[in-house]
Amino acid sequence: MSELASLEARVTACRLCPRLVAWREEVARVKRAAFADWNYWGRPVPAFGDPHARIIVLGLAPAAHGGNRTGRIFTGDRSGDWLFAALWRAGLANQPESVSREDGLALTGCWVTAAVRCAPPANRPTPAERDNCLPYLAAELELLPQARTIVCLGGFAWDAALRVLDAPRPRPRFGHGEEAPVGRYTLLGCYHVSQQNTFTGRLTEPMLDAVFRRAQELAAV
Repeated sequence: MSELASLEARVTACRLCPRLVAWREEVARVKRAAFADWNYWGRPVPAFGDPHARIIVLGLAPAAHGGNRTGRIFTGDRSGDWLFAALWRAGLANQPESVSREDGLALTGCWVTAAVRCAPPANRPTPAERDNCLPYLAAELELLPQARTIVCLGGFAWDAALRVLDAPRPRPRFGHGEEAPVGRYTLLGCYHVSQQNTFTGRLTEPMLDAVFRRAQELAAV
């Protein structure tokens, strides 16, 4: 087993946060009516992608009926629809959608992960839950030596990246399109691909495409 696979196996067995354990398992037991025939994953959701990635996409946490259902981050929800379509348009994914772990999706030059690996109630992890998960992200970064750009989807991911990289203070503030060099990485801010942003037009497809074009430019340096 590769070191990355071993790390992700540890992630999926984690039970450090009692509130998150209880919530993810309740969601998996009760289910949503539209997915009544699914066998929910109901565990921490591992990251995935290209071990030689130069771009890391960092999200907030799995969705209760998305990654918590399918077992793959951003898979099976509207946020993932937007993200993987953009990765496909950028040439970083082999297909524009992701509906299950067995759908054939493969990423090239890109790794997708999250600051918190369990679905949190109301999509709001606590600071303690974030801090419990950060060592997993730190370990991933160590095992992805070619990575140069971290696309942070939202302020929570931006803050988590700054924390895990122990960025000096004063720390740069999150903003869409903002860039912050930290060590060997450049953090690149992007509004989260949540329905709250995509349905309202706060984040558009051209805006998202521009972020990934810039990510590719930064990763090539």
